[in-house]
Amino acid sequence: MAKKAKKKSKKVVKAKAASRKPAKKVAKKATKPAAKKAVKKASAAKSAAPKMSNKPYGKDGKALDGVKILDFTHVQSGPTCTQLLAWFGADVIKVERPGVGDITRGQLVDVKGADSLYFTMLNHNKRSITIDSKHPQGKRVLDELIKHCDVLVENFAPGALDRMGLTWEYIHKMNPRMIVASVKGFGPGPYEDCKVYENVAQCTGGSASTTGFRDGPPLVTGAQIGDSGTGLHLALGIVSALYQRNRTGRGQKVLCAMQDGVLNLCRVKLRDQQRLKAGPLREFSQFGQNIPFGEATPRAGNDSGGGQPGWILKCKGWENDPNAYIYFITQAPVWEPICDLIGEPGWKTDPEYATPPARLPKLMAIFARIEEWTKTMTKLEVMEACNAHDIPVGPILSMKEIAEDQSLRATGTVVEVDHPTRGKYLTVGNPIKMSDSISEVTRSPLLGEHTDEILSSVLKFKASEIAEIKNSGALTPPPKKEKAA
Repeated sequence: MAKKAKKKSKKVVKAKAASRKPAKKVAKKATKPAAKKAVKKASAAKSAAPKMSNKPYGKDGKALDGVKILDFTHVQSGPTCTQLLAWFGADVIKVERPGVGDITRGQLVDVKGADSLYFTMLNHNKRSITIDSKHPQGKRVLDELIKHCDVLVENFAPGALDRMGLTWEYIHKMNPRMIVASVKGFGPGPYEDCKVYENVAQCTGGSASTTGFRDGPPLVTGAQIGDSGTGLHLALGIVSALYQRNRTGRGQKVLCAMQDGVLNLCRVKLRDQQRLKAGPLREFSQFGQNIPFGEATPRAGNDSGGGQPGWILKCKGWENDPNAYIYFITQAPVWEPICDLIGEPGWKTDPEYATPPARLPKLMAIFARIEEWTKTMTKLEVMEACNAHDIPVGPILSMKEIAEDQSLRATGTVVEVDHPTRGKYLTVGNPIKMSDSISEVTRSPLLGEHTDEILSSVLKFKASEIAEIKNSGALTPPPKKEKAA
């Protein structure tokens, strides 16, 4: 009993001594394992970082090498997205209906028997496989592609993918890492089931109501901000989802609505809508004409959207050339050189013209005077004269001039491509230039051109399996019914 009591008292003494230790030391001791873990984690992250390439820039593959895209897109918005990803090195497998393919193959045909420019200019660097998705063997191939790929991109009508049996739940069960990216006309809400085309998107996204002249009807723009614009937005969403997957290990849904994409490109007009509460938009030419503003952002003709007064002016030859014009901005820092160029040096010190607020009510008269000067020269001569003084101007370049611009050819912005059935044609190259991922534009695929290649080298089907799938009719159009005599 005495021995036990002695042991107990020793334990109590030790406990008391521990309780008297400085708090800092106890805390330090407690955090040691956590600190070790943090160091281990940091060193693990450091070792996980890829070794820096010693190959020259542009010689070590492309940005998206190894990424596999299952392309269910057609017409323009979806193909714009997948073409951009293909230019960055992704392997884009375009799934098309046997015998028909993407509808744009046969739209606006200019060379008989060849795919249209509409199709070829939106489907470079891709591979094409034809599959009847309703056929059991076709469904088998699709399922294997879903398991194999990283991203599925589609711009079908609302609900079409679900009706094909390819719901998010079905896809995600087969491939939890799959990213399903969609272009739709509208996001969730009262209009989500509506079908949308380019000009519909421009009208519902706020572009048309703010384009055109104040006393004229709303206008759509020649730039495809609804289709191609939304495709560009979707590509960014896909790349972001791929980056997040590196951390989470799982796929996700990515949605870009065309209405949303157009509105994003029209954000300055939404800005102006809110500024109207504070009074008239003074940089708009209608302010100087004493025309009252309404409740909504008005159409402003060629007024600049950035707060710097600008207008399109005639140049030499405008009587016969519809594009002999230049956009001229009267930026405040270069007002004095403008006055000297147009022969109005007195305006530099005249209180009626010397300051931006003083000039606002007289903008149209000022532009009329500048136009007297621009009409004495060609648009490129005006540009040269203005650039010498850092005056911002932009000649109205026609598509013919852009197609013939050798500097755009040199940068790969305009590219000549050779096609086996239509011959050589011009197309737009990758607008995004990267120093270590050099884009090369290769021709668009013929319908089903890579079917055998994808079945064998991508999906690794045996020759007997390929023969079985082919013989089933899942990859070819159904035979045409003979007409009754």
